[in-house]
Amino acid sequence: MKKLLYATCFLPLFLACKTDKPTAPTKDVVAANVDTTVSPADDFFLFANGGWIKNNPIPASESYWGIGKLVQEDIYNKMKTVSENAAKANASKGTNEQKIGDFWATGMDTVAIEASGLSAIKPELDKIAGISDINSLLDVVAELRSYQIGTMYGLYVYQDEKNSAINSLHVSQGGLGLGERDYYFKKDERNVNIRKEYVKHVATMLKLLGDADATAQKNANAILKLESFLAEKHRTIEALRDPHANYNKMSVNDLQKLTPSVNWVNHLQKTGVRTDTLIVGQPEFFKQLDASLKTFKLDDWKAYLRFNLVSSLSPYLPKVFDVEHFNFYGKVLEGKKEQKPRWKRVLDAQEGQLGDALGQLFVKEYFSPKAKKRYEDMTEAIRTAFAENIKELDWMSPVTKERALDKLQKVTKKIGFPEKWKDFSAMTVDRSSYVRNNLNANNWWFKYQANKLNKPVDRTEWDMTPQTYNAYYNPSNNEIVMPASIFMIPGFSDEQVDDAVAYGYAAASTIGHEITHGFDDQGRQFDAEGNLKMWWTAEDSAKFAQRAQLLIAQFNEYMPVDTMHVRGEATLGENIADLGGVVLGLRAFKKTEQYKKGEKIAGYTPLQRYFLGYALGWMGHPTKERLARQLMTDVHAPAKERVNGPFVNVPEFYEAFNIPQGAKMSREPAKRTKIW
Repeated sequence: MKKLLYATCFLPLFLACKTDKPTAPTKDVVAANVDTTVSPADDFFLFANGGWIKNNPIPASESYWGIGKLVQEDIYNKMKTVSENAAKANASKGTNEQKIGDFWATGMDTVAIEASGLSAIKPELDKIAGISDINSLLDVVAELRSYQIGTMYGLYVYQDEKNSAINSLHVSQGGLGLGERDYYFKKDERNVNIRKEYVKHVATMLKLLGDADATAQKNANAILKLESFLAEKHRTIEALRDPHANYNKMSVNDLQKLTPSVNWVNHLQKTGVRTDTLIVGQPEFFKQLDASLKTFKLDDWKAYLRFNLVSSLSPYLPKVFDVEHFNFYGKVLEGKKEQKPRWKRVLDAQEGQLGDALGQLFVKEYFSPKAKKRYEDMTEAIRTAFAENIKELDWMSPVTKERALDKLQKVTKKIGFPEKWKDFSAMTVDRSSYVRNNLNANNWWFKYQANKLNKPVDRTEWDMTPQTYNAYYNPSNNEIVMPASIFMIPGFSDEQVDDAVAYGYAAASTIGHEITHGFDDQGRQFDAEGNLKMWWTAEDSAKFAQRAQLLIAQFNEYMPVDTMHVRGEATLGENIADLGGVVLGLRAFKKTEQYKKGEKIAGYTPLQRYFLGYALGWMGHPTKERLARQLMTDVHAPAKERVNGPFVNVPEFYEAFNIPQGAKMSREPAKRTKIW
């Protein structure tokens, strides 16, 4: 993805949807993963998934290992075959096959990459070296941005939150190599060490660019100081979740008044963007950016840009840059021990640049019409369940219920793959240079987004490829988008998975979750047409907030690693969606024949298999470093809490596993949350 525009969930995937006649599985899809030494009343996540976790340690190249990774392994192997065949074919110039083959060939040609050194990015390095004043600095920043080398601040084109029919330019806080503001200021041992390691990393990258040791160290310290200065006015991840506070529409001239050091008309034209108005996410950050241009020397900025350039492009440069980038971002921040094999890293890059081209080949073979229909029908079952729940709510007024039902009915569903594919014919890909192929692709993507500016929105477009193991809700389109891969799990065809597991795994953790995002604390602020507009009564908003506060308090209690707690406010939207998904999936499942018959499979009742199926969707385990980083930077709670957290609020869970009052998996009735 080039830019996520919505609440999204890192979800694992579901059923392998081939058209071949299914063979009988050698083991049950959920029972095989259970750890019978753990009581479901103590820790349901480990009860459901602990058997698999014990037998599947995290590979050295990963910071997390779980069911989603298993699906990714399957996709890697499929895409490797596609790419190798394309590289061998004598495909016509300009075709998808030619671009896939040439991209793959240059990515795998490490001899050529080493031989070329930094020659392919010499033009960009020379321009940075030639910066002589603030105006030329901003000109170089503009050119780098046209190649999606993000520095200083964020710039994106997507839907206007208050006029969802039109695409608008958005500018936002940015410029941080560590990504999240808290890394720069927290004084605990973990974060102090991360800052020390970051400075070492920056210095090493600058030395690889030719700086003497003393100069590299001096510049690295200056870069940390500069980024810390910018971070002072970054909003927290909690504050970034308020769509009204982060919507500040103004003219380009008004932004000019906030930042008199930046000629925004000229600067935006240099990037290739032309507009009279834009939406400023965090005005106080841009005041700080203006101050930074006066505070820091040009040499500091030049070092900052050089580092940003090679950091962004390190996977495509000689090995020393790639390895050093991994040593910090992979080992220090994620806890990985070694890199993935090169062929997988090239496929990751290829997915980012040419994902739609690969997707056309993927769905043709691996996603059947029968599977597509099953999940379209399941989506309608969830929609029906949600409508029934809304009508029965005892805390919502009739007028808000009517508007909620209208919005629910207008939710667009996109299942499997898009109706039309992106056209890459104008993207330049050849066999001359791996890094230039990526820069050319970045430039194509930048122009692709910029060309949407101030134009009507194409509501048929997808922002994920079919082979992406994820799903999303886009509030501006009021749509749920579920790529084919979200319904896959290696080893089981669609026909081999019973409804109980399917409804927990797909209907609850994916479909119900995404639909509920339209009614979480952020999504509920957008109306049925996708506009940021309050359609609730004040009384109903207050009642919603009271219920949401119970969920915030619950998740604040969880402490997944060391003394670090889940941030209940930051993760609220995802936690509401998880709880909603479980409740909606369960209501829909209760209408199936399997639930009504009540027959056991592999020793578990249909109700038990439903909860086991949901837990299967989160089966996996992270490194300690990855877990800590997630708690710092992510709006998603860890997987374990995303299973145990919603379950303790659902009465049927207590019934299914005979959870006694006072057990670890029990929550006092007065503290349980029921929203949707």
